[in-house]
Amino acid sequence: MTQTLTDLLERGSADRSAILVPGGPVLTYARLRQLVAEGAERLAAFGVGPLDRVAMALPNGPEAIVLFLSAALGATACPLNPAYKEDEFRFYLEDTGARVLLVPPGEGEAARRALPQGGIVIEAEIDSRGELRLESAEFGGTGRPVQPSGPDDVALVLHTSGTTSRPKRVPLRHRNLVASVGNITAHYQLTEEDVSLCAMPLFHVHGLVASALSALAAGGTVVTPRKFTPLNFWPLAREYRPPWFSASPTPQRMILMRTSEDRPGGTERLRFVRTCSSALTPAQMAEMEARYGVPVLEAYGMTEASHQMASNPLPPGRRQPGSVGPGTGVEIATMSEAGQLLPPGTAGEVVIRGPNVIDGYESNAEANAASFTEGWFRTGDLGMLDEDGYLTLSGRLKELINRGGEKIAPLEVDAVLEAHRAVAEAVSFGLPHPTWGEQVAAAVVLSSPADEQELLAYCREHLAEFKVPTTIYLVEAIPRTATGKVQRRFVAEAFAPK
Repeated sequence: MTQTLTDLLERGSADRSAILVPGGPVLTYARLRQLVAEGAERLAAFGVGPLDRVAMALPNGPEAIVLFLSAALGATACPLNPAYKEDEFRFYLEDTGARVLLVPPGEGEAARRALPQGGIVIEAEIDSRGELRLESAEFGGTGRPVQPSGPDDVALVLHTSGTTSRPKRVPLRHRNLVASVGNITAHYQLTEEDVSLCAMPLFHVHGLVASALSALAAGGTVVTPRKFTPLNFWPLAREYRPPWFSASPTPQRMILMRTSEDRPGGTERLRFVRTCSSALTPAQMAEMEARYGVPVLEAYGMTEASHQMASNPLPPGRRQPGSVGPGTGVEIATMSEAGQLLPPGTAGEVVIRGPNVIDGYESNAEANAASFTEGWFRTGDLGMLDEDGYLTLSGRLKELINRGGEKIAPLEVDAVLEAHRAVAEAVSFGLPHPTWGEQVAAAVVLSSPADEQELLAYCREHLAEFKVPTTIYLVEAIPRTATGKVQRRFVAEAFAPK
């Protein structure tokens, strides 16, 4: 019976390829299982135990998968975006309480500097022969035995950001992730013959759960290039001929732009294309289906649900453009602000419940009180269910900026801008963008002379590039409501292109 993440690897035949790295090693399932166990043993030798958090600032590649599983086997994995700046790393490392940091050899300087005093930096690498190397200059090891995790143990901690509070810690237990992976493999009928070309970062729940873990749970193969870009998608597709792949709409659009052919080379075995993490327009869906000759299945996911909650089905099921489909092993309903469930055809807040959904945010009673009602998790999204259970999303109650699937908390951008010596007040918000869906913008009131370029340069020093505003409006005052409150949507409306 599958109860933990390591149980997911048992289905794969020993001699079948589990992970393929273009230009790098090929890991069979036998070797993958061996490396995961070896990684857990090595981490335990460095003193890592069941209550420890292991931060990982690793790019895509076999290390990101193997060491995630190793960390989850005997502790808790905390994957982080390697592109974060030092201040961002410092927040996430301190917030999770991570005392161990995994980085590539000779890399990750910002993360190393941000690690709290007493922490251990471990350089991690799987070489061209498929051998695992874990080394630390700070600590030689103690020989502590591995204490394997159980279904109720937290395997993975990620952060989700709100607009009125600091980012919230999302503890995903083994049983949550196993349930989500089971829903995905069943819904898309994944088998050991399937090859998943990983086009999403493995520090995100989309790439980790949908592209990697679900393929491995089916006994299939994950192709994980060390540096994926839309430019190299089609050469990789021609080489590995994936039957499916998953990405958010922005990289999907970029991938589509890299070929002018119908049914281009690399689509010979394609059965479907999956898209998730932000809205796909019906027009883009139609263009992709016409060009690829296969169904495009839009899905709906979020970190608190261990990724997938709903998806359009494979044929002969009905695909509905503009809808994210029915729930996939997850109960979905809409709810009024007062907490009453609404009938089909009535718009309300989307609520969910199921074994893949978190029990609650970590150490955040206020967020839990606001997010759970009678066992339902309130997603903060607005939507409506039809009579067949198909969900159509109409907006977000939250004010997160969704830049190509990257969710950005406006308060985080505000805080950086307001730390500048010349800024008295800053309000960031999202504006429409033809490629990314939304772009980050900000309105700033100055307290002393400064220009837009100076403020943008300051943001680049303290924020990952995708969070840096594309435009900063220098204003005399921030637009407010009649009661004097700042509402970001009103600010955005004031500066949106007319």
